[in-house]
Amino acid sequence: MIPMNDFKSEPEALKSLEQDALKRVMASGWYILGPEVQAFEHSWAQYCGVHEAVGVGNGMDAIEIGLRACGIGNGDEVITTAMTAFATVMAILRAGASPVLADIDPATGLLGLDSVKRCLSNRTKAVLLVHLYGHISRMEDWVDFCEANKIVLLEDCAQAHLATWQGRPAGSFGRFGAYSFYPTKNLGAKGDGGALVTNCPSVAEKARSLRNYGQTIRYHHPMEGLNSRLDELQAALLSVRLNWLKDWTSRRREIARMYYKGILHPNIRLLQPPMEPENHVYHLFVILTEERDRLALYLKEEGVDCLSHYPVPIHYQEPCRGLKRDPQGLQYVEVHAMQCLSIPCHPQLSNADVNRVIKVINAFR
Repeated sequence: MIPMNDFKSEPEALKSLEQDALKRVMASGWYILGPEVQAFEHSWAQYCGVHEAVGVGNGMDAIEIGLRACGIGNGDEVITTAMTAFATVMAILRAGASPVLADIDPATGLLGLDSVKRCLSNRTKAVLLVHLYGHISRMEDWVDFCEANKIVLLEDCAQAHLATWQGRPAGSFGRFGAYSFYPTKNLGAKGDGGALVTNCPSVAEKARSLRNYGQTIRYHHPMEGLNSRLDELQAALLSVRLNWLKDWTSRRREIARMYYKGILHPNIRLLQPPMEPENHVYHLFVILTEERDRLALYLKEEGVDCLSHYPVPIHYQEPCRGLKRDPQGLQYVEVHAMQCLSIPCHPQLSNADVNRVIKVINAFR
């Protein structure tokens, strides 16, 4: 089976360095909010082209903490996409704000600007832009739109590590960017982890307090916070893995180029490629077909793993059925959800693996 992810086949040199990092943390006797977290935060801020990074427990918490640090909550609306992981919308709900669901651009799967315009109201405080599948696009349009409407631009970068638009990394355009380091992400930990990145000192300062019970100084809690701290073990591992991320990203792009060139099935559509190679980091490579479920079964029978991201759109999730949405509906989201299928695109794939995936897909009947 060609797997969606293959952690076991990562380089032995990397595994050895990870073991060294684990031993260093264990020997230090310091496991929460120590020098490893500080070192990783400094490095990740530099990679993201921002002044501040705040390590937190996971990507969903990064969004919730960011919203609360920006003062967005009860009575406020946050427009976002209905084609995303449930965590995106759950974070808005947990912050006390009201998600408003917009439709997507069917060519890319990304949030559609025209739909967002239809979702605006006098309660709109922010747009939470999701860089779905690792693709960042047309950021000047989003910046201009938010500035013109006096609302805040926020970025869900959970799948977009090292994606850039005109030289600027994902997460550096909005008031904050939220990253996940879940193991399957392009930069993944050995468990849960996340980070908020920002150029706003006050957002970073408040986020650091919120992640640690709302403390400012020890035993002083002027606000209600969370227990959401990136731990020393995960930070040390992430610092090691960060040194491999550029090469892994290059490999994902090589695989994507092979797929774009090789997948030629008349009944299978590929998402629109990015304007520039650096705009996409291919956390997922997604194909679309009206026979998605039959194709998925066929691929697995042929030894090719696959998954759907995401087959149940947000407005079909039970807690979200009553959420406000684009008054013209979410038709492109619904079609995408019925047709999308992710195929293997991780950096451990060999060219032979990729060619096998292509051959199997093109032979689908």
